[in-house]
Parts: sequence; C-alpha cells; structure tokens
Amino acid sequence: MLGLKAEASAVPLLLFRFCTSASALPLLPHLFDSIIIGLGAMGSATAFHLASRGARVLGLDAFRPPHAQGSSHGRSRIIRRAYFEHPLYVPLVQRAYTLWSELEAATGRTLFARTGGLMLGHHESAVVRGALQSARDHALQHELLDHGALAHRFPMFRADRDTVALWEPDAGALDPEACVASHLGLAEASGATLRYGEAALSWSRAADGVRVQTSHGQYSARRLVISAGAWTASLLGVHAPPLQVERAVQLWFEPKQNAELFQPARMPVFIWEHAPGVAWYGIPSALHGTKLALHHTGQYGSADTVSREVHDADVAPVRALIRRHLPDADGALLESAVCLYTNTPDEHFLIDTLPDAPEVTIVSACSGHGFKFSSAIGELVADLTLDGGSAFDITPFRMARLA
Repeated sequence: MLGLKAEASAVPLLLFRFCTSASALPLLPHLFDSIIIGLGAMGSATAFHLASRGARVLGLDAFRPPHAQGSSHGRSRIIRRAYFEHPLYVPLVQRAYTLWSELEAATGRTLFARTGGLMLGHHESAVVRGALQSARDHALQHELLDHGALAHRFPMFRADRDTVALWEPDAGALDPEACVASHLGLAEASGATLRYGEAALSWSRAADGVRVQTSHGQYSARRLVISAGAWTASLLGVHAPPLQVERAVQLWFEPKQNAELFQPARMPVFIWEHAPGVAWYGIPSALHGTKLALHHTGQYGSADTVSREVHDADVAPVRALIRRHLPDADGALLESAVCLYTNTPDEHFLIDTLPDAPEVTIVSACSGHGFKFSSAIGELVADLTLDGGSAFDITPFRMARLA
C-alpha cells in the first residue's frame, strides 16, 4: 500500500469445516442471534456492541482473554489520527477515539494515555508524507517539525539532518488488555454468554442460520462472526484470501540515563521510517520501561508453529537503532513478547461477509495496525449484523479485492 506494511485477535488452530450447503441434520432452535468465534480486540468489541443492543450473543474463545496468544496484548498500542497508511481510515479512527472515551466512562478504567505522537522520516518517506496528507485532508491538528525543532523539543531523539517529523498532539497509547477486558465485562453485563476455554470444532450453514460445534456441545444462531486473526485462513479453507501470519517481537528497555525523558509526560509515541519502507516504533511507560520494536520485519509462518521465544537475533537490530537514534534508552532489556500480525497483500483490513455464506462475517486480518480501531469496528460489525449496513463504507475492506 505505502511500501510500509502496516494487529488481530486469535483462537488456537481448530479443525473447522466450511460447508456451503445446509446440513441434513435436524435444525436446532435458535439459542442465539449471533455467535462470535474469537474474543480478542475485534471479537470483544463486537460482543459488546451486539449485546448492548439487545442481541442474544454467544462468544467463544479457546483461551481466556485477554491472553497473549494472538495480537491483543503487550500493555500498549499506538493510536493516532493522522493516519499515514491512508486518509480513508481517519473517520473510522475518529469514531474509535469517541468510543474509547465512552468505554472509559462506562467502566471507570483508564484505557488511553495521551502522549502526543511523532511520525518521523525523510520528508518524502511514506510515514511523513502519508501522515501529512491525512492531517491536511481531514483538517487535523498537527505541526511539521524540521531537524532543529525536533532536537529542541524532543532531546531524547538523535536524528539525521534530513529527518523531519509530523507532530500530532492527540496521539497516544491504549492498554490492549484493559480494553479487551472492558469490552468483555460490559458485554457480559449486557447479557452476552461468554465461554472461555471452549474450542470451536466446526461450523456449518443451516437453512436459517449457522451451527457451531464446540468441544462442549452444539449451538445455533442466525449469524456467525469469525474474528480469529491469525487463524482466519484456516477457518475459511478454499475461500481464504492470501493472508500471511507474521511473528512480531515487542521489547521493553530500561533507560540508561536521563530516565525522566522517557516518561509519558515527556516522550511521545513515535513511528520512524529509518530506511525506505522500513520503520520502528516506540511507546513510553511510567512502569514498564520504553517499548521499542521493529514494524514488519518478522518471519512468516503459521499461528500454531511460530516461535514464542525471543532470541538475541530479535533484539540486536532494535538495539542498533536505539544506540543510533535513542541512545539514552540503551539500558537493560526488561521484558519481551511475541505477537502475531495477519497481513493482507495490500495491508488494508478484511471486513466482509462470505460470498457463499452471507450470514457469516469475517472481521480482522488487520495487517498489524488494527487494534486502535477495534472499538469502532465492533460497532461497525454490529451495524452490519443487525441492520445490514454501516455508516462507514467497507468497500476497501471487502474480500473481492484480494481475489
């Protein structure tokens, strides 16, 4: 899309069967209006929005979310309005900001930390050029900083002379585990049935809906939402678009000196295109050190075989960037984690109904940049499920483009 590859919830690999014709078994009474498989970022938000509108919802997850098996973990996720990936995302993320604020008010939990954000690179880099286009197209508050202004206002960074940065005051970080837990808590309080540790074994179409077989029993519903992230392709079988599961490593470093510069009050979140088409990012924390990681340089594999261990070879390239551009952060490695990106070829999302099964909605495959949108995507999917349409045009996210 922009040369830079730009997160998704997950359930473990289960043996799903995709059936395009109605089952010959006797129909069960509809116990639910909707069944949701996968209760990470997208599934938890969808469960909340459906249940809060009175729908009878069953949510299934073979783990107990929030968990660290998919893409909805790691203590922090960047959220930003000046979206370098494409201006079409800006209205959706604007709505997400509103919904995150409403979720905070409803739960009394702090989910968002406003730190401001920097998009850095050469003035013609995809990150800077794309963010500037979104900011201008949507009249977002922003400021373009040259090398001198960047060094003066943010002395923790050591940038090359040709580096510029777009400053966005409204950017910051979300707490992904708290966001997922909040959505699930409110979904359950609204009447949703949530079953953790219950693996879905198969799903099939029925004459008037869908049927899902789990390790504990069989359920029927009018609609099915698959929000399975890295397991999406295995669930869709021959109908799956070309998706790739990527191993993404997250690292937390202790500052070596000037620790006050790395507190959220001083340090913004950032995405830095340090070479053409290649970026790294950072998120400050008052409690866990500075989160620093590469964006889209991981190995490809499958959700079930990816290595969950972090090795020296994973740390070395990040450490090199720290020493060059953020030297005061070059302290001890405090923690590490592996999450999964599920990438589409064009790096846009995948949100659509199956052509041969319109009662089944596929949500996610967000190419490593989706968590911030999940509050709004949950609302969007609830609109699609209950009303058959949405205020947002999902044409760019439909499956047909990937055929």
